[in-house]
Amino acid sequence: MLEPYQTTIVSERLILRSMTPPFLQASLTGDRARAEELMELTIPDEWFEETELIALRLKDLQRDPELQPWLLRAIGLREQGRMIGHIGFHTQPDPPYLANLAPGGIEFGYTIFSPFRRHGYAYEAAQALMGWAREQHSVSRFVVAISPQNVPSLELARKLGFVRIGSQIDEEEGIEDIFELQQAAF
Repeated sequence: MLEPYQTTIVSERLILRSMTPPFLQASLTGDRARAEELMELTIPDEWFEETELIALRLKDLQRDPELQPWLLRAIGLREQGRMIGHIGFHTQPDPPYLANLAPGGIEFGYTIFSPFRRHGYAYEAAQALMGWAREQHSVSRFVVAISPQNVPSLELARKLGFVRIGSQIDEEEGIEDIFELQQAAF
């Protein structure tokens, strides 16, 4: 049962459904039945292993409910009703940490669970998420940070048209290259 403030983005094969605090709480406690009921998707074990991310986004939403449409979304296969990964922005547009690199921009990240990789789902989900931000909120500058060893994500960034603009050292991931994509707003 979808909550009234739960937004969904639809693409050709996918749905990107916003993860609400009740869903994140059910996920943290391992309540698969409740999580699947709230998301209206079958959820793989891999999702329930991402406790640090789930707890971080739950805390973000408890602190600022206005972040709901921007943060984490389940990537679901429309026809199968199955969650195959997740995607989401890290903040609302134009966060202070991007002021020098990509003013007015917004960073996002994604994960496709291992059985579903190499089918173009990450590309389709990224296009749909950026399209939503562009069409609904006039965002035209997008950022991704990728480890130099993550060849599939580097290939995806290039395919999407991202250009390397710098690098940083992430506390958890180590060295990451920073890529930017600027698109005309509608």
